[in-house]
Amino acid sequence: MQGTKRTLAMAATAASLAATTGPAGAAETADARAQRGQAVVDALSGGAGQPVLDGLRRDFPPLGEATLTYALGEIVGRTVLDPQTRQLATVAMLAAQDLQPQLKIHAGYALNLGTAPAELNEVVYLATVYAGFPRALNAAATLRALYGERGIALPVADAE
Repeated sequence: MQGTKRTLAMAATAASLAATTGPAGAAETADARAQRGQAVVDALSGGAGQPVLDGLRRDFPPLGEATLTYALGEIVGRTVLDPQTRQLATVAMLAAQDLQPQLKIHAGYALNLGTAPAELNEVVYLATVYAGFPRALNAAATLRALYGERGIALPVADAE
């Protein structure tokens, strides 16, 4: 059942992103990149929006617009990686850099896309090797808080 749910979530997200993703280039307008960035936010959040991005756009407009148009519209919106793989890679990078607020957001997106909690835990286990135990412990604490908010019981069973 989990595999079917994941496949359907990934297919819906990929279709949503593909429908709004065009080739990025100098001739592309900022409005087109912003629309693609908003489509990414909608797909990842299940239409719930992103309060942090909304706050940036309101309080620090150039930073918010750069996040929407470049980070989301041009980079995260690419379709070479499927959305779930892209979020797992993002979670790994954020854990390695000890960026807990962003890790929580992107781990939540990964769950929205059908990633199993055990898969997120594996990323944390890998972080012990490549980023060190302190950063992995911080990432584990962030996931524990996220799981608590989502009603995910600990410990989670391994996917194997």
